Amino acid sequence: MGYSLIPIFVFSILWGVVGIICPIFAPKGPNRGIIQVVLILTAATCWLFWLCAYMAQMNPLIGPRLSNETLIWISRTWGNKINNTQA
Repeated sequence: MGYSLIPIFVFSILWGVVGIICPIFAPKGPNRGIIQVVLILTAATCWLFWLCAYMAQMNPLIGPRLSNETLIWISRTWGNKINNTQA
Protein backbone atom coordinates (compact mmCIF):
# COMPACT_ATOMS: atom_id res chain seq x y z
CA MET A 1 0.00 0.00 0.00
CA GLY A 2 1.33 3.38 -0.89
CA TYR A 3 0.51 6.78 0.42
CA SER A 4 -1.55 9.65 -0.86
CA LEU A 5 -0.87 13.31 -0.21
CA ILE A 6 -4.55 14.27 -0.20
CA PRO A 7 -5.37 12.83 3.27
CA ILE A 8 -2.15 14.25 4.69
CA PHE A 9 -3.05 17.73 3.47
CA VAL A 10 -6.70 17.48 4.54
CA PHE A 11 -5.92 16.34 8.09
CA SER A 12 -3.03 18.77 8.42
CA ILE A 13 -5.35 21.64 7.47
CA LEU A 14 -8.08 20.35 9.80
CA TRP A 15 -5.82 20.09 12.84
CA GLY A 16 -4.04 23.29 11.83
CA VAL A 17 -7.36 25.12 12.04
CA VAL A 18 -8.04 23.60 15.46
CA GLY A 19 -4.54 24.43 16.73
CA ILE A 20 -3.98 27.83 15.12
CA ILE A 21 -7.32 29.46 14.30
CA CYS A 22 -9.50 28.19 17.18
CA PRO A 23 -7.26 29.56 19.97
CA ILE A 24 -7.76 33.06 18.53
CA PHE A 25 -11.49 32.76 19.22
CA ALA A 26 -11.13 31.49 22.79
CA PRO A 27 -13.45 33.35 25.16
CA LYS A 28 -11.95 36.19 27.13
CA GLY A 29 -11.55 35.54 30.80
CA PRO A 30 -9.10 34.33 33.42
CA ASN A 31 -8.76 30.88 31.77
CA ARG A 32 -8.20 32.03 28.20
CA GLY A 33 -4.53 31.02 28.19
CA ILE A 34 -5.36 27.54 29.47
CA ILE A 35 -8.05 27.07 26.83
CA GLN A 36 -5.63 28.15 24.10
CA VAL A 37 -2.93 25.75 25.32
CA VAL A 38 -5.46 22.91 25.51
CA LEU A 39 -6.59 23.54 21.93
CA ILE A 40 -3.01 23.70 20.64
CA LEU A 41 -1.94 20.54 22.47
CA THR A 42 -5.07 18.69 21.41
CA ALA A 43 -4.49 19.57 17.78
CA ALA A 44 -0.81 18.60 17.90
CA THR A 45 -1.34 15.27 19.64
CA CYS A 46 -4.38 14.26 17.56
CA TRP A 47 -2.56 15.11 14.33
CA LEU A 48 0.53 13.16 15.44
CA PHE A 49 -1.56 10.15 16.47
CA TRP A 50 -3.42 10.20 13.15
CA LEU A 51 -0.14 10.47 11.22
CA CYS A 52 1.38 7.51 13.08
CA ALA A 53 -1.74 5.41 12.47
CA TYR A 54 -1.77 6.39 8.78
CA MET A 55 1.90 5.57 8.32
CA ALA A 56 1.56 2.24 10.16
CA GLN A 57 -0.89 1.11 7.50
CA MET A 58 1.65 1.66 4.72
CA ASN A 59 3.90 -1.19 5.85
CA PRO A 60 2.08 -3.33 8.42
CA LEU A 61 4.23 -5.41 10.74
CA ILE A 62 1.70 -8.24 10.96
CA GLY A 63 0.33 -9.81 7.81
CA PRO A 64 -2.64 -12.11 7.38
CA ARG A 65 -2.35 -15.69 8.63
CA LEU A 66 -3.08 -18.09 5.81
CA SER A 67 -3.74 -21.82 6.03
CA ASN A 68 -1.62 -24.29 4.06
CA GLU A 69 -4.49 -24.96 1.64
CA THR A 70 -4.77 -21.25 0.87
CA LEU A 71 -1.02 -20.95 0.28
CA ILE A 72 -1.03 -23.94 -2.07
CA TRP A 73 -4.01 -22.51 -3.99
CA ILE A 74 -2.28 -19.11 -4.29
CA SER A 75 0.95 -20.70 -5.54
CA ARG A 76 -0.90 -22.75 -8.17
CA THR A 77 -2.96 -19.74 -9.27
CA TRP A 78 0.14 -17.56 -9.65
CA GLY A 79 2.04 -20.28 -11.52
CA ASN A 80 4.52 -21.33 -8.79
CA LYS A 81 3.70 -24.97 -8.25
CA ILE A 82 4.72 -26.36 -4.86
CA ASN A 83 5.69 -30.00 -4.46
CA ASN A 84 4.07 -31.60 -1.44
CA THR A 85 6.88 -34.19 -1.20
CA GLN A 86 9.56 -31.85 0.09
CA ALA A 87 11.64 -33.38 2.89
